[in-house]
Amino acid sequence: MPKYDKSDIERRMAGAIESLKGDLSGLRTGRANTSLLDPVVVEVYGAMMPLNQVATVSAPEPRMLAVQVWDKSNVSAVEKGITKANLGLNPMTDGQTVRLPMPDLNEERRKELAKLAGDYGEKAKIAVRNVRRDGNEALKEDEKKKEISEDDRKRLEDEVQKLTDKHVGEIDAAVEKKVQEILSQ
Repeated sequence: MPKYDKSDIERRMAGAIESLKGDLSGLRTGRANTSLLDPVVVEVYGAMMPLNQVATVSAPEPRMLAVQVWDKSNVSAVEKGITKANLGLNPMTDGQTVRLPMPDLNEERRKELAKLAGDYGEKAKIAVRNVRRDGNEALKEDEKKKEISEDDRKRLEDEVQKLTDKHVGEIDAAVEKKVQEILSQ
């Protein structure tokens, strides 16, 4: 049974890109994005719960997030959770709705965010390269066990390299798009 599995390699490389997209969506660009509140946890009913399990998050305006808390008794806990998450947002309560105006980003903060986007991209590239290394090692083992020929190994290593190049290109494109979004505000 060969150890090399192309679909597993593709799946793992695509997973690195999905993870990167999740990281990038959490970076604030000055525009209201509901995913900005994904890391927020709230202490309600004696347990820590993700914000999206106690409230509905929406972006009614380009520079405003609204958090509609389902249970009135949890409004102050939601405020505390948002403040504790240290996102640079200032919650304003209006009944059961917590409004979060998006402050302007200064030039220094934009550069920090752009650098952070680059760091996320680099981590994703490392993950993709690690998958490539695992694939190439599996091919060498398969050749050693005489399950594939040397020519097959070389051909499949080229295939793995092409997959790697394709996914690294997607990573670069996603990071570049996010950096442009951050710097163009």
